[in-house]
Amino acid sequence: MRLLVAADYAGLSREAARWVARRILEKPDLVLALPTGETPLGLYRELVRLHQEGLLDFAGVTAFNLDEYLGLPPGHPASFRAYMERNFWGHVNLRPEARHIPNSLPEDAEAECRRYEARIQEAGGLDLAILGLGKNGHIAFNEPGTPWESRTHVAELSEETRREEASRFGGLAHVPKRAITMGIRTLMNAREILLLVSGEEKAPVLARALEGPVTPAVPASVLQLHPNLRVMVDRAAARGLGA
Repeated sequence: MRLLVAADYAGLSREAARWVARRILEKPDLVLALPTGETPLGLYRELVRLHQEGLLDFAGVTAFNLDEYLGLPPGHPASFRAYMERNFWGHVNLRPEARHIPNSLPEDAEAECRRYEARIQEAGGLDLAILGLGKNGHIAFNEPGTPWESRTHVAELSEETRREEASRFGGLAHVPKRAITMGIRTLMNAREILLLVSGEEKAPVLARALEGPVTPAVPASVLQLHPNLRVMVDRAAARGLGA
């Protein structure tokens, strides 16, 4: 594991963007797994800036989103498809056919999971999976207790996770209870993983994930076993490390 501690969120976002940009420059047909949420917003802003300044080309890149809520229309403002359009897809030259995200309204959710997993394999697997960290230790929507061998699947969202998302939906009652997510085995098969963590509220779970036992109770702890893991955090998130 390689750990970088940035002074603040802005520094974390810049360092993450520079590292991802180098990976794309080294391999223009990079296959990415991309997250949503608050933490990656700075990364996306920096990648967009590099593209708009003519320093970064996404024309050969293929991107798979980690997850999507079930039951939301694709145009719903709180959908991850809408998030990606607002914050990344709509500002770079990533080809429309190279933008992959689970169907939020599939006729058969289990069949959609199999289709999505197959598309990842058809693309040659994930070169780089970029992950955030949930307060309960989830990665993508792999909640505590998710089996290590899980592939893309339908996840039942915990109340804690749904409460975290409630403000985006105008209240807990409107937050979907299920989502399609890449599984833990899907993520661990990525050739590289980049974990981004920001904020003091994430310090306790980050310490459990990186320095505690590897246990399904903290899904992110499995990342300790990945042979090519890079962790980038800000100083606030790093406060519990090495304690």
